[in-house]
Amino acid sequence: MPKGTELKPATGATPLIAIAAAAVDTETTGPDATKARVIQIGAIGIAHGKVVRQPRFDLLIDPGEAIPSEASLVHGITDGDVDGAGSFPDAWAQFQEFVGDRILVGHSIGFDLAVLERECRRAGLPWKKPRALCVRLLATIANPNLADHSLETIAAWLRLEIAGRHSALGDAIAAGDIFAGLIPELRKRNIRTLGEAEVACLALSDALEAGHRAGWAEPVSRPQAPAFQPVDPYAYRHRVGSLMSSPPVVVKSTKPTRQVIDLMVKRKISSVLVSDRGTPDRPIEEYGIVTERDLLRRISSDAERAFDMPVGSIATRPLISIRAAAFAYRAIGRMDRLKVRHLAVHDGGVLVGVLSARDLLRLRAAAAIDLDDTIEHAKDAAELAATWSMLPGVVRSLIGEAIDPRAVAEIISDELCSLTRRAAVLAEQQMQIEGHGPPPCAYAVLVLGSAGRGESLIAPDQDNAIVFADGEPGGAEDSWFRKLGTKLADMLDISGVPYCKGGVMAANAAFRGSLDTWKGRVEDWVRRLRPEDLLNVDIVYDLRPVHGDTTLAAQFIEYAYDRGHAEPVFAKLLGEQMTTGNPFTVFGGFQLENGRLDIKKYGLFPIVATARTLAIRHGIRERSTRARLERLIAQDIGGERDMKAMLAGHSMLIGLLLAQQTHDIYAGIPVSNRIEINALTREQQAELKSLIKRLQSAPDLVRDLMFA
Repeated sequence: MPKGTELKPATGATPLIAIAAAAVDTETTGPDATKARVIQIGAIGIAHGKVVRQPRFDLLIDPGEAIPSEASLVHGITDGDVDGAGSFPDAWAQFQEFVGDRILVGHSIGFDLAVLERECRRAGLPWKKPRALCVRLLATIANPNLADHSLETIAAWLRLEIAGRHSALGDAIAAGDIFAGLIPELRKRNIRTLGEAEVACLALSDALEAGHRAGWAEPVSRPQAPAFQPVDPYAYRHRVGSLMSSPPVVVKSTKPTRQVIDLMVKRKISSVLVSDRGTPDRPIEEYGIVTERDLLRRISSDAERAFDMPVGSIATRPLISIRAAAFAYRAIGRMDRLKVRHLAVHDGGVLVGVLSARDLLRLRAAAAIDLDDTIEHAKDAAELAATWSMLPGVVRSLIGEAIDPRAVAEIISDELCSLTRRAAVLAEQQMQIEGHGPPPCAYAVLVLGSAGRGESLIAPDQDNAIVFADGEPGGAEDSWFRKLGTKLADMLDISGVPYCKGGVMAANAAFRGSLDTWKGRVEDWVRRLRPEDLLNVDIVYDLRPVHGDTTLAAQFIEYAYDRGHAEPVFAKLLGEQMTTGNPFTVFGGFQLENGRLDIKKYGLFPIVATARTLAIRHGIRERSTRARLERLIAQDIGGERDMKAMLAGHSMLIGLLLAQQTHDIYAGIPVSNRIEINALTREQQAELKSLIKRLQSAPDLVRDLMFA
């Protein structure tokens, strides 16, 4: 299990598939929760959306009073069965040790919580209501049309077989299996996280009231944001490229070890890279590494010959590396996960430097680094979801540390790209397991839109594509990549990145194809005369390769920019698609929906579209909105005042959205692009109103600058 995922306490942001839970059931002396005594407790673990069959908890309890015969007829437990069994306090201690901090899951769990609380009060034991979910309520949400929501009916609907009915362990296992079966059904209704499930259950007022009248406990609690956790802002501000030693020290594989030791002492370094050429700036695969520890181990085992050995015979391969553009937190996580103290650094697959643990000592050790390298070795979608769910907490902390919101959006984008890359690797593995064979040709997975620009917000949906080396639409190669794209989309959806409502996914024919096919599409785009034919074309210009052959992606985007720049009418049509809409009332106030305003539609969209469209028109090859606007200013396009206002507005809007989204995700409110206006200060409201009024003229500005 990935370090730091399942052991972290669940929050409202944790996907249901990623929560650590325990399915629980009790058998009692009767159905009246105000009087019943517990005579059996059963529990079973749930991890990664599946019931963990071992270990399990199954314990009889002596209630200290006779078990009514009518109760025995239900569960089969008699006075003789509990004779000699332990008391409730003993059982409670063992039960708490088994479940720990896990979420409790059960069918009509309000009854179980009520009788357990009363037993604790009776025994003088402290009681703190655990966080819990009721599968009866969840099934009501997932399928309100069932004849009833008994354990048997729900199991039949989900095509599950249940055994050991009316035994505590048997019913606990059944509740666990039902919970696992409900996860994809709830996902269809856009209920993905623990918080969203809790809020949906709390909306079932009739069912909750019926339980309350019966003396049951509230089966779920209203989600709350966890306590604020500090993070080390340094690790999230700095990238590996700014911390590494460059150029790296590289020696030839044939160099005697003695000379390498002398070099390391002279240069005061703890490692050297080794290659046949002995020079940097080559593909990372050509290198190995020799560290102080490697040398000491070899001298200890073979002191007589160690000093004269060629250093290449000691070197460790393959080299563990990291991108120069990666944030420092990822390097820390990778070193920790792999138990190494050095990482080679590459840029586009080419060696550019070395990062050591010593280089990272500047990081403040007192603050937490919550994001690590777990995505890179997740084994399935559930592990990906567990890691992805850590992101809102980091975002919340970084906002609290006053990190530039655009830098926070970059971190989210980096994690989303890593998630997509790992999902692509796992999808390709599934293809081979299922007998579809290896990829028929070289290919690259591309992330488009906001993630490609490095401007993702919390809870993005999917925007991805595939470019492959050869093959016609509908041909054998395309068929293979269609299957891959479908598996990729399914895995991302399970992981917490929903399907794109606009269909911008490699699973769809319009977003995959050979390099020639993509070039043909570009030709088609730049010669179209109808703006409606250009839907979703512009976000392709934000692409970022995340997996596979990056040269294919480079060739595609180079061609797309060349042709887009060469055809002014194309950029003009993209500009004409910009319609900001009017969010103001006749009296100058905001037109709100449930007290909220869509600031992506009225704010971010015109800024991003302006920067992208003008970049295509004027041959600016930058990918982020910030870099595009800065280049436009440098080239004196658009007026420095307007462009700087967009730059400042872009940062402000991202900050407002991230703050709102982190609040909503912990509260179980579906994350959107709408912010609660009354939650803003007067100054923020005034600044927002001024910016959006100014952006009303963005389409006119773009049209004026098409031929500047």
